[in-house]
Amino acid sequence: MGYACPVCEAPQADGEHLANHLAFTAMLGREDHEAWLDEHAPGWEESNPDDLAPEVVDAVPETEFPQIFDDTSDNQHDHGDHQHGAAAPDETPFEQELARQSGGAGRGNLTGEAQEVMAEAREMTEQMLADDGETADADEGDAEADDANDNG
Repeated sequence: MGYACPVCEAPQADGEHLANHLAFTAMLGREDHEAWLDEHAPGWEESNPDDLAPEVVDAVPETEFPQIFDDTSDNQHDHGDHQHGAAAPDETPFEQELARQSGGAGRGNLTGEAQEVMAEAREMTEQMLADDGETADADEGDAEADDANDNG
C-alpha cells in the first residue's frame, strides 16, 4: 500500500514521502502541485514532513501497488548485478512506470524564477572553479619560486 500523488499520480511509499514529493515539486515551480497543497494543506510552506503528512493523506486515498517499496520493508536483499530504474521486459508494469518517470519530481520546463536561480548557480560555480584554478596556478608558481630560492 502507498499513495499516488493526487496531481501527477507518481507512486509514493507513505504519507511522509507523499508530503515530500508534493512540497518539493511545488517548490521547484510546478504550480499544479502548489495549488493542490494550497487547497488541501494551507500553510504547507511552513510545515515539516511529519506535520504535513497527516494533512495530505487525509485528502488522498491509499493505493495498492503491485510491489512493496524497498525502503519500507524490513527485508534486506542483495541488488546483485541489476540496476534500478532500468525498464526490463521482466519488470512489472509498476516498475516500468517508475522507469518512465525517471525524470523525477519537478520534471518539465523551469519557471522564469527557477531559470534565473539555475543561471546564477551556474555562474557562481564557474566563478568558483575559475578562482580555484587561479589559486592552484598561484600556489604552483609560489612552489616553483621556493624551489629556485632553495637551489640558488
